[in-house]
Amino acid sequence: MHVLKTLLAEVKEFKKDSILTPLFMLLEVAMEMIIPLMMASIIDEGVNRGDMHHIFVIGAYMILAALIGLWAGMMGGKYGARASAGFARNLRKSMFTNIQTFSFANIDKYSTAGLVTRLTTDVTNLQNAYQMILRMGMRAPASLIVAMCMSLYISPRLASVYLLAVLILAILVFIISRVTKIFDFVFKKYDDLNASVQENISGIRVVKAYVREDYEKEKFQKASGNIYKFLLKAERILACNAPVMMTTIYTCILLISWMGAKMIVTSTFTTGELMSMLAYCMNILGSLMMLSMVFVMIIMSVANANRVAEVLNEKATIVNPQNPIMEVPNGDIDFDHVNFAYKKDAEEFVLEDIDLHIKSGETIGVLGGTGSAKSTLVNLISRLYDVSEGDVKVGGIDVRSYDLDVIRNEVSVVLQNNVLFSGTIYDNLRWGN
Repeated sequence: MHVLKTLLAEVKEFKKDSILTPLFMLLEVAMEMIIPLMMASIIDEGVNRGDMHHIFVIGAYMILAALIGLWAGMMGGKYGARASAGFARNLRKSMFTNIQTFSFANIDKYSTAGLVTRLTTDVTNLQNAYQMILRMGMRAPASLIVAMCMSLYISPRLASVYLLAVLILAILVFIISRVTKIFDFVFKKYDDLNASVQENISGIRVVKAYVREDYEKEKFQKASGNIYKFLLKAERILACNAPVMMTTIYTCILLISWMGAKMIVTSTFTTGELMSMLAYCMNILGSLMMLSMVFVMIIMSVANANRVAEVLNEKATIVNPQNPIMEVPNGDIDFDHVNFAYKKDAEEFVLEDIDLHIKSGETIGVLGGTGSAKSTLVNLISRLYDVSEGDVKVGGIDVRSYDLDVIRNEVSVVLQNNVLFSGTIYDNLRWGN
């Protein structure tokens, strides 16, 4: 429920479209439900009695109802597309904005590939599910309920056939619900696949220099093979949906035709009523089919929803103090018995009992092997990480007391890895200012 609340908060300015879509779908359903009654009236009152005036009048009403239904369906599609596309846009914007506030500690929880997958594949699946829910999620139940009521009104005996279809659907839904865990696992494997591609492209020079192309191909094939294997398993279960539903639909049509024909022979039923029942039969069973599709889409998107909501609900571990200091008095740097670990529950500190005092204008060198936390030591000065114990001071003031923008503007860090952003060379040279 918390995940749903988080996602729906991103509908924002597209609430109007989200409300209009199901309303237009209801209007379309109303027009569809009226047409079979008119058709029965034409057969029983017009054709059987030879009343051409009745046929023309009711026929004109049928055309009008069909046109209104067509217009309502088009409007429902238009507003549904706008609402779902806007919903996806807001999700991506909010996720990206929230990621910009993350500290390094937050970013360490997610892989780059995982965040990219959430912003692309996961949001796209949610967009499709949202559109399906707005349109089919309202249309199918409304069509099912109205058609069932009309069928019961025409012939309660024949309408009892639909109970068989409802029972089969319930069993099918229970079977299909098992794939939720599989999709949850699959989308995690997408992260591994994206990570493999990202690492291979960013480090292509190293891969070629050490002739590791075959190793990288094997790693990619393994990640891709895992996705294929589990998606195949899930799709095999979902594939049962269409054939079972179609078999149910045609079985119901045959039963209604057989029972209705017998009732016509005994003069307890009319040809027009049988035509209406068959039309409502298609509406009911088509609605059941759509409901099963909506349910499948929702099942597939549950894992996506959890992953997206996780990023949206992630709170930055490093935030501004209530009354931040807006000016750095000088360049003195002090480490007072600093201990640091990347995780709170880590067994050992990465940096332990660092006591270092650097006066403004001094130049010092910090030596150590790869992975000895030299970069981490520097990152503590600009408060990219917060110390676990002790204090880091700049200008004699704890860095946690400064405004984040102020301290990071005053502490300049030149990293050994060159990163170019999309744009011109001029843009990159002036990126910091």
